[in-house]
Amino acid sequence: MERGIEEVLHRIPTPCYICEERLLRRNLEILDEIERESGAKIIVALKGFAMWSTFPLVGEYLAGAAASGLWEAQLAFEELGKEVHTYSPAFKDDEFPLIAKMSDYIIFNSLYQLHHFKEIAQSHNCSLGIRINPEVSAAPIDLYNPCAPYSRLGVTRKEFQWDDGLEGLHFHALCEESAESLQKVLEGVRERFGEFLPRCRWVNFGGGHHITKEGYNRELLVKLIREFGEEYDLQVYLEPGEAVGWETGVLVATVIDIVHNGMDIAILDTSAETHMPDVLAMPYKPRVRGAKEPSEGGYIYRLGGNSCLAGDIIGDYSFDHPLKRGDKIIFEDMIHYTFVKNTTFNGIRLPSLAILRENGELEIVKKFDYCDYKHRLS
Repeated sequence: MERGIEEVLHRIPTPCYICEERLLRRNLEILDEIERESGAKIIVALKGFAMWSTFPLVGEYLAGAAASGLWEAQLAFEELGKEVHTYSPAFKDDEFPLIAKMSDYIIFNSLYQLHHFKEIAQSHNCSLGIRINPEVSAAPIDLYNPCAPYSRLGVTRKEFQWDDGLEGLHFHALCEESAESLQKVLEGVRERFGEFLPRCRWVNFGGGHHITKEGYNRELLVKLIREFGEEYDLQVYLEPGEAVGWETGVLVATVIDIVHNGMDIAILDTSAETHMPDVLAMPYKPRVRGAKEPSEGGYIYRLGGNSCLAGDIIGDYSFDHPLKRGDKIIFEDMIHYTFVKNTTFNGIRLPSLAILRENGELEIVKKFDYCDYKHRLS
């Protein structure tokens, strides 16, 4: 029998992120279908989804993982055991030999880094690539736009030179974007780097593909991948993070106190600053289960975090019933690009991590304590 979050709400220690296994499988099945129909290989970007307790399920469907450095590469190597693709804006001399040992594919950010580390990487039989900057992007704001003017990410055509050690190219120009946006980026890739594509064994389209979002044009995505792969006789990779974790789980918090200062303000045992940093960085207002916009009437509350930052505000919401101390609040879609960014600012407790299994059982896979805070300090 399928059970939802509400049925186990009384058992959830807050704050707590909960990944619903059935929803994760739904996303993975969509990605698996894209792989089969397009011939692409899809790898999970750990920067967006690194809940390794779910890797046995992820590994049933995806080809591997995209890592952003030593520790992510090690996590993929140890816990997923499939292809490891590692890219970093700059690899360090003391870390690179271990990265090369654990990686199948290494993508460099500059020609200097390629030349500097090529011999080590090749001694471990790594397939080498370089990140290019197609100078075309559909990212919504510059904070998330790797192709913005003066970007440090990727080599522009003006600076690019082919190296015989290369087997592939990598680009990343999207952020929760459509297949139509990818089509425009591919036009830029062909225009600026088309002469090098026949030399490639593979090309990585990066992440930012909102494949599992309702309304995404998956038919167009399949068409673009197949045409590109067949035209240049190469393997296409995609490395989404948000498409894996999209709408697969929630963050549950508890109302600790309610104060009044011109309006009712509920203080929670969670925090935008520490537990939902993109709320402040993007910025955006997360959805709350059972809540509406203040303009729709009802009992209006500002939801605030439990840090000392004055701007630790999650947003204003309307509820059908008055909130009480001890009530639980469910923030929707909080599994991707959330707990991977958590901090212990103010010594605030890190949320527990849990999985709601397909059989309805709630499994708390990780609880954090004082030692997790203390051992980050000295």
